[in-house]
Amino acid sequence: MSFIDHLEALRWHIIRAAIAVVVFSTGAFFSKEFLFHDLILGPSRPDFWTYRMFCRLGQSIGAPDLCIDKIGFVIQNREMSGQLTMHISTSFIVGLVLGFPYLFWELWRFVKPGLYPQEQENSRGAVFFVSALFLTGLLFGYYIAAPLSINFLAAYNVDPTIENQIDLQSYLSTLTTMSLSCALVFELPMIVFFLAKAGLITSEIMTVYRKHAIVIILIVAAIITPPEITSQIIVTIPIVLLYELSIHIARRVRRDATKKLNAELAANQGVSE
Repeated sequence: MSFIDHLEALRWHIIRAAIAVVVFSTGAFFSKEFLFHDLILGPSRPDFWTYRMFCRLGQSIGAPDLCIDKIGFVIQNREMSGQLTMHISTSFIVGLVLGFPYLFWELWRFVKPGLYPQEQENSRGAVFFVSALFLTGLLFGYYIAAPLSINFLAAYNVDPTIENQIDLQSYLSTLTTMSLSCALVFELPMIVFFLAKAGLITSEIMTVYRKHAIVIILIVAAIITPPEITSQIIVTIPIVLLYELSIHIARRVRRDATKKLNAELAANQGVSE
């Protein structure tokens, strides 16, 4: 294919991906009650699933302070067209999130023909694992990281006479930042997998720099969470576990590559004899 033909193929992949996002965004736009009352504003109410689970956990271990039965803020809209603009932008974000597996699949369909057969074999299942990790991270951010951040920021005050009246844009920004940040961070195993396949990283390097990586993880957790140690620990633990899983993945890639190389050398020696 010529360069123009590649551009034409890419254009149709982009068009199909855009249509998918528009379809999901339209569905989200017309599901306004579920989208905002149940999904977006869920973490702002004490009956949210996460808060109820923490209450049960607190009751079972005798720690009533874990129970969150009050959210100390009121969400307000301060612009004339604020709610309409928020409705449209939120629908688009939801459309992107729901369409992410299809978006990545279209990207993979464009890239795959340019790979060698061995590279295609090594990348088998990439769409599934990338999508699964993205959705897992998104759920972790939505149900764990974001509610803890929202609850901490809502409960924090410098003086009891100050009432928290949170702007709708600020609330949504906190929710989406926490959720999408976790979704992207959870892609670490797949990133390490491809880097290990390309020979750019090894399990030995990751093991040597484990302490440095933990420091970086703590910094990332501090950035995407409020300045409160509990939230940072809850976010740090799964990222550290993902790092350890990535070391295992890099080691497995190295072992498979060594085994394949030994088999090829044995086959070549047999032919020469």
